[in-house]
Amino acid sequence: MLHELLLICQLAAPSPGDYFKIQVVDAQTGRGVPLVELKTTHNVCYYTDSNGLVAFHEPGLMDQRVFFTVKSHGYEFPKDGFGMSGTALEVKPGGSAVLKIKRVNIAERLYRLTGGGIYRDTVLLGLKPPIREPVLHGRVVGCDSIQGILYHGRLFWMWGDTGWPAYPLGNFHMTGATSALPSAGGLDPDIGIDYDYFLRDNGFVKEMAPHSGPGPVWLDGLITLPDEAGRERLYAMYARVNNAMETQERGLMLFDDKKELFEKVVEFDLKAPVKPAGHPFRCEVDGKQFVYYDPGYPFVRIAADARLLTDSANYEAYTPLVDGSSKESPKLDRRADGTLRYTWKKDTPGLSPADFSKMIKDGVLKQEEALIQTADVETGKPFQLHGSSVYWNEYRRRWVMIASEIMGTSMLGELWYLEADTPLGPWVYGRKIITHDKYSFYNPKQHPVFAKDNGRIIYFEGTYTAFVSGAPVLTPWYDYNQIMYKLDLGDERLALPAPVYELSADPGKQVLGRWDNVAIGKDVPTIAFFAPDRPFPGSIPVYQQRSEEGSALLVAGERTSKSGVERPLFYALPSDVPAPPAGTVPLYEIAREDGRQRLYPTTAEAPAAGYKRSDTPLCFVWRSPYGGAPPLPPKERIDPAPPE
Repeated sequence: MLHELLLICQLAAPSPGDYFKIQVVDAQTGRGVPLVELKTTHNVCYYTDSNGLVAFHEPGLMDQRVFFTVKSHGYEFPKDGFGMSGTALEVKPGGSAVLKIKRVNIAERLYRLTGGGIYRDTVLLGLKPPIREPVLHGRVVGCDSIQGILYHGRLFWMWGDTGWPAYPLGNFHMTGATSALPSAGGLDPDIGIDYDYFLRDNGFVKEMAPHSGPGPVWLDGLITLPDEAGRERLYAMYARVNNAMETQERGLMLFDDKKELFEKVVEFDLKAPVKPAGHPFRCEVDGKQFVYYDPGYPFVRIAADARLLTDSANYEAYTPLVDGSSKESPKLDRRADGTLRYTWKKDTPGLSPADFSKMIKDGVLKQEEALIQTADVETGKPFQLHGSSVYWNEYRRRWVMIASEIMGTSMLGELWYLEADTPLGPWVYGRKIITHDKYSFYNPKQHPVFAKDNGRIIYFEGTYTAFVSGAPVLTPWYDYNQIMYKLDLGDERLALPAPVYELSADPGKQVLGRWDNVAIGKDVPTIAFFAPDRPFPGSIPVYQQRSEEGSALLVAGERTSKSGVERPLFYALPSDVPAPPAGTVPLYEIAREDGRQRLYPTTAEAPAAGYKRSDTPLCFVWRSPYGGAPPLPPKERIDPAPPE
């Protein structure tokens, strides 16, 4: 009888004091890490909540030593002498333990944004969660890709297919919410977001884009523009798909503020060659306002006039195809001298990374002619992007991209950081910032309205899902939900190679410069090579001074001037670096025998008569993948709009 009473007590609902509290923290920041798996020796798994907490109370395992394997995507836990990544804990009711885990990811995982049980263990432990609805809000247990924009002074959020507890099928016509800006009473983005969902009478999220046709409806491309009366209006691109996710209908929708839902404005021709999608941004180009859409890369745009949005013929793509040509039968737009011409066209599609790859494989296009040339800064190995989010970053004074990779070390779980001089590029060298082990993390979205320290700290999220990942087990609570990350752009590992241009038209008088040195309205010059514009581990500064005849003289190593420390032109790896990264090339000095002129090529070709190459390289830089000038339009004056 006593044994039975003890068993009943063990099985009764535990109180907060009955739990053993385990917190997993980032060894670098001390912050709790969500999405860490703790697994017992008999394969019972627990997952830390958004505070990095596990409330452990397992009948039969209390008041004894329990070993937990500890693992998480992009994080490492120390191994013991037997190679086990885990630790044994003395598990007692009311006790606690803190485990430190090393972050391999450059980006820091902060918290889960959607779904059930976001702060489940925090609540079980009797602790105060940082958000209003910590365990189930709007009855949402899972939802697909995020869209977000500032609208009427509040943040407006949209998600795709959404699950609920009542049945395996939920809302397939978009879920919506709003939230207050941090400056207007909203939470700090380090803490979380308090959503105000648009709800049905039964408490589940409402259909934000109802449609009479069969199949799910997905929205993206959210943009705000004034109507003819000057009122701010919210527009979105929509696609209705079938069960095979094939698009059956595309078009434009407009948000009705009174009805609190999107209504169809116009249906586009499915065969229209230019397809706006993704996460758009606004900017002013040579005095004219544009909306740039980002269906992978921001190569689609339209004049920022609401009256133009309704006609698919008004959207244009930046493309090397001849007017009216198609991807199925591509014809390249070449000048009389055979060089490839990229221009904005309204009746011709842009090319995706897969399109460029196919045309190169088919021999239609040379590798160096492709606008898209993404490569790993460490290995020089190309990688192919699947979806991205691009915005101007004031801290870097460059355009910043957060992008997911397809067919990387996971199918869709690798995220990269890249920078470029213009929205069109050149997007070349990237650094991986997030990795996943057989799990997907797709459709990333930057939140520039949350950026701190003049853009040094940025925030972004993406969809964590087992979709096309090959994951043997779906992660409880987390699967098919949004996770927020934080990235410090001041991290030395993000000092990426940027273009160094040939500014002089005289090949005998090489003068190098950055994008700021290229004149507005002038053709983009040849890229001599790529090199970071700020220090990175093991780097040396390289300065440029002019010789008497006007050519450049590069000097490596720290130096000062009468007015103080000079600003380097670029940073590079020293010539004696023991193992330069595979993507780098030696930069030699070639000088005229009389010493009057110097050139700095990255090729191993023998110098011309009357010139001599230095015995050792000046430094190591990163090669340019383009045959000459990158295929960009003449330099435009681009003024980004305020963050959206």
